[in-house]
Amino acid sequence: MFVVNNPAFFLSHRLPIAQAAQREGYEVHVATPFAPSVADITAQGFMHHPVSMSRSGKNPLQELTTLYTLWRLFRSVRPDIVHAVTIKPVLYGGIAARLARVPGYVAAVSGLGFVFMRDDPVGRLVRQVAIRLYRLALGHPNSRVIFQNANDCDTLREAGAVREEQVVMIRGSGVDLDVYRPEPEPEGAPVVAMASRLLVDKGVREYVQAARLTKGHPSGVRWLLAGSADAGNPASVDAGELKRWQGEGVIELLGEQKDIPALYARAHIVALPSYREGLPKGLVEAAACGRAVVTTDVPGCRDAIEADVTGLLVPVKDARALADAVIRLVEDGDLRRRMGEAGRQLAETAFDIRQVVRRHLDVYAALG
Repeated sequence: MFVVNNPAFFLSHRLPIAQAAQREGYEVHVATPFAPSVADITAQGFMHHPVSMSRSGKNPLQELTTLYTLWRLFRSVRPDIVHAVTIKPVLYGGIAARLARVPGYVAAVSGLGFVFMRDDPVGRLVRQVAIRLYRLALGHPNSRVIFQNANDCDTLREAGAVREEQVVMIRGSGVDLDVYRPEPEPEGAPVVAMASRLLVDKGVREYVQAARLTKGHPSGVRWLLAGSADAGNPASVDAGELKRWQGEGVIELLGEQKDIPALYARAHIVALPSYREGLPKGLVEAAACGRAVVTTDVPGCRDAIEADVTGLLVPVKDARALADAVIRLVEDGDLRRRMGEAGRQLAETAFDIRQVVRRHLDVYAALG
């Protein structure tokens, strides 16, 4: 049983794993909040279970209700393995799995979130609470914890929340190399693309500011921003700010894009100035598409590239450095294309979806 806080995220990041498990003979169940994309889950032949799960998590009673609902669900369905993905499902799913005596538990830590970045008194207090919850959630005696980058692993290991024998390192959720293929760079002015949820901590504002800083560059560089606001996330950029950006004309707002290979085929460079990630799927897909990237020197982002080989790293929250790195690649086409070719090689070596799926099936088998 997969437990995920967003059905669309399950479809975009875990569907190939669930399909492979089904082919392997597992009966696959998926527990998520209800949304229109649930129909796409049931169309795969998976059993769906609606679970109420607040994204912001500010109401203690609501949080306890979610924990109780998961416990009751596990007691009713009796899954052999629970595979929890993203922070809240990992925490509540892990505690509920222990209480319900689920035989095997898999926690996919796809980033530790903003709470591990804050260094103010409130942030430190919340972090201590989170660490205690992680200790409870990951204390299952027959479990594995899948990390996407070494920094997150070290953080929870040092906090005493994870045992060495639990640790499995899998770099991201993989990419289908037959779908995400390198295409020749397009003709015309250089194009930068960012595809992401429009959240402050994805670096969207720095991206827009970098576009402002390059306005009037002789190359005529264009900046594309693909994605949509996320009303359920307190870090989301609001509609008013998006409207102002559009009116300003320094970026081209594309909205949510389903065909990412086509988007990257339009671009010369892919940028993601995020504040922290697990291992960003957008950068993995950019590598597979043979595009040089510019991203931040933070956990997750730096793990998705080979610095100065497949892309450039810049300091976090530094729009000027982001703009300068982009212009460096704009002005040096040979370097940009070499980085794109190296990115494809990295994708073939480290990010192939077939390898990622096989490793997950091995984890399930080890817990069976």
